[in-house]
Amino acid sequence: MIHQIGHKLRQQIHNFSGELCVGMGKVAARFVEETVFGLSASGSVRLTEIGRSLEEDIPLHATHKRLSRNLAEKSLGSYLEKSVLTLGAKRVTDKTLLIIDPTDLQKKYARKMQYLATVRDASEKVIGKGYWMCDIVGCEVGSSEITPLAQELWSQLAPDFTSENKQILSLVERVRSATNYKGVLVYDRGGDRREFLVPWTKDSSCHYIIRQRGDRNLLYRGSLQSGLSLAESCNTPYASTIIKEKQGEERAYSIQFGFVPVRLPEFPERHLWLIVVKGFGRKPLMLLTTEPMRRNRKILWWIVEAYITRWRVEDTIRFIKQSYDIEDIRVLTYDRLKNMAVLVLAASYFAAVWLGTKTKLNILATHAMNAAKRLFGIPDFRYYALADGIKAIFKRIGKGPLHPRGYENPPSPQLSLWSG
Repeated sequence: MIHQIGHKLRQQIHNFSGELCVGMGKVAARFVEETVFGLSASGSVRLTEIGRSLEEDIPLHATHKRLSRNLAEKSLGSYLEKSVLTLGAKRVTDKTLLIIDPTDLQKKYARKMQYLATVRDASEKVIGKGYWMCDIVGCEVGSSEITPLAQELWSQLAPDFTSENKQILSLVERVRSATNYKGVLVYDRGGDRREFLVPWTKDSSCHYIIRQRGDRNLLYRGSLQSGLSLAESCNTPYASTIIKEKQGEERAYSIQFGFVPVRLPEFPERHLWLIVVKGFGRKPLMLLTTEPMRRNRKILWWIVEAYITRWRVEDTIRFIKQSYDIEDIRVLTYDRLKNMAVLVLAASYFAAVWLGTKTKLNILATHAMNAAKRLFGIPDFRYYALADGIKAIFKRIGKGPLHPRGYENPPSPQLSLWSG
């Protein structure tokens, strides 16, 4: 059974890579398939581990050298990003949440990696060496299922870097363009910046839910007031109980919520609404949104649940980094780093979407999750188990990826990535 499932998984990686590589040459297509397979089979971004998983009849050094050379192709990342976005965009509707999650990639002990910069570790709250990243995933309200849409790595020391704001704005615009400007942007407190709020508010096609810090002045009945003062005085006639899980423990919150109609001083032409949720902490939770509100519990609850959904998928987003041990990346050049980030996006899309949404593959996905043999069984959050199961199956069958006729043998070192 394991060998049958393994063969089907290999075939699906082959089919998935074929979708990503339309228009690429044979060498490029082979490289993408091998890397997606290697990431899935080894659970590692290290080229040596990816190379070992391919089990080629040549020295590992030669495999590593070929993978490293192909990974350096500058145009690879942008090409694959468009391919993943094209697939993912088909799943985005007007009400799909587009969750923006900036993060960091820590490289504490690295010294020679190109454009290694100073970053702040969000989890440990310390300054260290590394790179910045931003993920954008699609998700439906009330669901924990994600669609990885984009993942970009950058360094503020790179020659083409201008600002973090422009990096994020550019990534968001590429996602919105690919989805035909559907979806609702969801951003935590980091989104409460003039550089984001003004252009997104001016764009009538842009819909968002952005958490507020509370210090931003908003227009209410013709006068400027801080978001916090508006929230504290806001009437919250609706109530609910929320169960939030943190570090394996569940905690119940009795919350009350309401809203205030506001406008942005920099662009008062557009109506906005400040959703206020009390009960999570000492300060109210404040969400600024473009979605029209009225005194209707169901409409108001949709916004509250949308933000709660963002909390729910935080662990799911973390899956992208942890399932492939992305912080263990060891390539030295900037182009290779950026390209590997997009290849990890492709591998996570394969595990999270390609297998999970194909009706005929539901049983296959279940078998793959069972193969992980986790101590506490299969958790509701299945992406870790699914990634582990795929890795366990490939480890058992001991075979590399499938290749179409015409390039079963390793390509000549003289062939470029984009050769036909």
